[in-house]
Amino acid sequence: MMTVRRMQYRLLILIGATVTMMFISIYQYSWSLFSTGLRRVFNWDKPTVDLTFTVFAYLSTLTQPFSGYVADRVSPRLIAVIGALLTGAGLMLCSTVSSPWQLYLYYGIGSLGVGFLYGVSVAVVIKWFPEKRGLASGIVASGFGSGTALFNVLIDQAIENLGVLVVFLYIGVIMLSILLPITAFYRYPAYSTSGSEVNYAKNTVDTGDWTWREMVMTYQWWFIYASFTAMTAVHLLFGGHVKSIALENGIPDTIMYTTLTVFPIANGISRVFGGWVSDRIGRQKSMTMFYALSGVSLVLLALTARNPVAFTSFTVLTMLFAGPSLALTPAIISDFYGSRYLTVNYGLTYTAKSWGGLLSGYITALIVSVFGAYTYSLIGIGVSALIASLIVHPQVLRKPVRRSS
Repeated sequence: MMTVRRMQYRLLILIGATVTMMFISIYQYSWSLFSTGLRRVFNWDKPTVDLTFTVFAYLSTLTQPFSGYVADRVSPRLIAVIGALLTGAGLMLCSTVSSPWQLYLYYGIGSLGVGFLYGVSVAVVIKWFPEKRGLASGIVASGFGSGTALFNVLIDQAIENLGVLVVFLYIGVIMLSILLPITAFYRYPAYSTSGSEVNYAKNTVDTGDWTWREMVMTYQWWFIYASFTAMTAVHLLFGGHVKSIALENGIPDTIMYTTLTVFPIANGISRVFGGWVSDRIGRQKSMTMFYALSGVSLVLLALTARNPVAFTSFTVLTMLFAGPSLALTPAIISDFYGSRYLTVNYGLTYTAKSWGGLLSGYITALIVSVFGAYTYSLIGIGVSALIASLIVHPQVLRKPVRRSS
């Protein structure tokens, strides 16, 4: 039976991890503001500046298996504190840049910290809430993005009044002062996957916990990986192109800015709702339903984007239904492969985001350059979401069974 003190501590962990995600999301969701400010100060062209975001995407993603391994084997607190130091220091160093290579290096340092903190924050929360994995992962995932709904107006005004370099310094200092105390509380609970109290270091009984090497030998993981690639492509497509899609289709400014405000909120809320639903009807059923609805909405957007009402409606619906993927994926990794090695296992799964970035970034830009419109890219990624819904269907994606030796 869980004590009152343990219940209070895990609530503290949930709140702290969500706040952490809100702040580190600035690196991703406030980048467009930083990019504009940097180009204004240095007169660098857009491709030169925006290469920084590519550096961020890959470093924050591909480092997660390594940081997850250290967190699971040594200490989640160690990785979290290092991550906090890197994220704060990265932005503080960015306040001193005078050349593009410095920007890539310093923003890259902070990006490493984002990767460390994202993976360990999701994992530590799921480990503390084994009976509500979907809801807990949804709450913490909603922090990544929803924070910028609060911060971006202030950041934009600060850049206009103070300049982007001063804003980098201020945000970096604020991050350090808030994230370091929070991450000092990060630790895993002494619970097995079955919920009984145990010392992991001394536990030699097979509790259903799979190492990453065992995990990647199952077809189920590859199906989850492929589906997550498709759904992250949806997220990143709208994060990087929604304004360009609106301009291409002649959407009025008022409608466009309304859409830019509403769709991130819908996306954040749906992560919590989707996780809650999955705890009740099952992870695979939820994934199938949400992924299919997202794919259908995206295809309909491609066909009706010139209508302002349809543009806003289907953009919001697409992101509403895509949002749960960021809650359901870590939850199902824990369901299928246990929680003992969750940080490294989900970290490895999260590298799918780099492939999603390739689909929504370079490949989308290539298709647009060939056809002169986003229509085919939207349809293609929408169809990939529909395929994702099929491969995670309960009749296809079943919990792996360890072979007896």
